[in-house]
Amino acid sequence: MLNIVLFGPPGAGKGTQSEKIIAMYGLTHLSTGDLFRKHLGEGTDLGNLAKKYMNEGRLVPDEVVIGMVEDKINSTVDSKGFIFDGFPRTTAQAEALDVMLEKNGMQISGMIALDVPEEILKERIKERGKTSGRVDDQDEEKINTRIKVYLDETLPVAEYYSKQDKFEKINGVGQIDEIFSAIKKVMDSY
Repeated sequence: MLNIVLFGPPGAGKGTQSEKIIAMYGLTHLSTGDLFRKHLGEGTDLGNLAKKYMNEGRLVPDEVVIGMVEDKINSTVDSKGFIFDGFPRTTAQAEALDVMLEKNGMQISGMIALDVPEEILKERIKERGKTSGRVDDQDEEKINTRIKVYLDETLPVAEYYSKQDKFEKINGVGQIDEIFSAIKKVMDSY
């Protein structure tokens, strides 16, 4: 079973490459944003717990997020594996994910990080903002903040997987198919 963490800053091309990986390898896309919307929309116990924290203006604790991820994994039948998108965002989440996967007889196969220089990220996000409708894709200050948060808070997750020899950096600049070819080479080595 392939379990991949697709990693990279905003604008690195994770969404584009996720679609190609899912189509080729038959992996199940696991996005915490999607999980939050599902649980909140359905009013599940996990969703109500998350809502309680959100209404108080607090971050949803890792245990609740991991619970949602575990629920998704346990309710997915006949998957060849999972592609984790936007998760884990912190080392604590990565550690909790490892424990939960191990409990379910699984592990992370590897982290694939799309490496893109900051100036190109900003250009891509602004370009995407012309059609995405996302306010945070159009405002220079918000773009800078998102990249800074990634560098400050999320980048240590790469170090976590690197220490496990599960980290591969891919050049995220170039033609979409060229980048996918480099990702495929890494994935085929797992």
